[in-house]
Amino acid sequence: MKKPLIQIKNLRKQFGGKAVLNGINLSIREGEITTIIGKSGVGKSVLIKHIVGLMENDSGQILFKGKPLKKMKEKDKKTLKSKISFMFQGTALFDSMTVFENVALPLNEKGEFLKKVINQRVRDLLEQLDLYEIDNKYPSQLSGGMRKRVALARALITEPEVILFDEPTTGLDPIRKSAVHRMISDYQKKHKFTGILVSHEIPEIFYISQHIAMLDEGKIIFEGTPKEIYKSSNPVVVEFVQRLGSETERATGLSSQYDLSERLKREKRHSENQRAIFSFIVLTIINMEETIKKVGYEESQVALKNFIFQINRCLRDTDTCSRYDLDKILIVLPGTDSEIGKIAYDNLAKRMKKERILDNNNSPELSFAVKAAFAEAEEASIIDGIETNNHSEVVESFDIYIQ
Repeated sequence: MKKPLIQIKNLRKQFGGKAVLNGINLSIREGEITTIIGKSGVGKSVLIKHIVGLMENDSGQILFKGKPLKKMKEKDKKTLKSKISFMFQGTALFDSMTVFENVALPLNEKGEFLKKVINQRVRDLLEQLDLYEIDNKYPSQLSGGMRKRVALARALITEPEVILFDEPTTGLDPIRKSAVHRMISDYQKKHKFTGILVSHEIPEIFYISQHIAMLDEGKIIFEGTPKEIYKSSNPVVVEFVQRLGSETERATGLSSQYDLSERLKREKRHSENQRAIFSFIVLTIINMEETIKKVGYEESQVALKNFIFQINRCLRDTDTCSRYDLDKILIVLPGTDSEIGKIAYDNLAKRMKKERILDNNNSPELSFAVKAAFAEAEEASIIDGIETNNHSEVVESFDIYIQ
């Protein structure tokens, strides 16, 4: 297990005699994304503002690499702050500055770099984030999703060790929320920063996080992996995850991992009781990265949603098809072994190639390349190892319209 980069020990904070943080204990591991979840008003933003040094705690400790922040010398505190960036909920971009000027601002404030060096670093980062063509525009001229991307660029420009994200997808529609999450995940892997997010976007946020902490009534009531939170027996955790997962399903048409897991458990119990079998198919979009580069993340997610809708149209009423991960789809086939599942998939593929989801020739079109893996319930665990016990793999291409 990785060593904690940041440790929070018995942290307490009151406002007007009311305890908002009431003995917080939490470890933030280096090189991972830790997401803090919880109901509105429980102190999530207050907690990360303490981590970044925007608020002073009443008692308790925050340690960075084992050293208490309060005992650090001013010089060391200044050095530490230079290693931390904050992406604010409302982006906090300056309307009077262009995109280029907003992103360059943290470097200009440091006063440590020549103008030529700053310009090159900003241009390189804007190009990486597909923002180069809008560098002379102002925030008011950009969409909400684009402003979030500019805010991320500004947070990345100093090459920080830690980036804190306070509700980074607030005000965005489901597709653009997915785009921001994927962007954070991609650049965390590339730049290796430690990410700390405050979010309520369940289950989407679980796809990009390695560590989850749930805050309730001033305390951390759960800390663990995204898979472990679905196994929690704490009724507050269970209700929160189920409720928000259901809201996401209604908004996007995509089921949560909790719902998928519960469906698989039911099928497993049914197969054991009735001596029946069931199988599942995992479809992996193997050209998702190329698709994103071709049409952009938002459009690729619209196409993926259409693809899942198209699959569901071709399934039996008893079958289930839902998104399982950023680039994976899970199909559950009750009363079917993996060999028959392979035949069912072949028939499904033929039908989907014949039945276009749209007849509008004006809609742009792309092709998903799909790897299919098949397994019976007895040969794989419910969710873990879902792709490791495959009978066979096939690769198909499907033309998908973007609505």
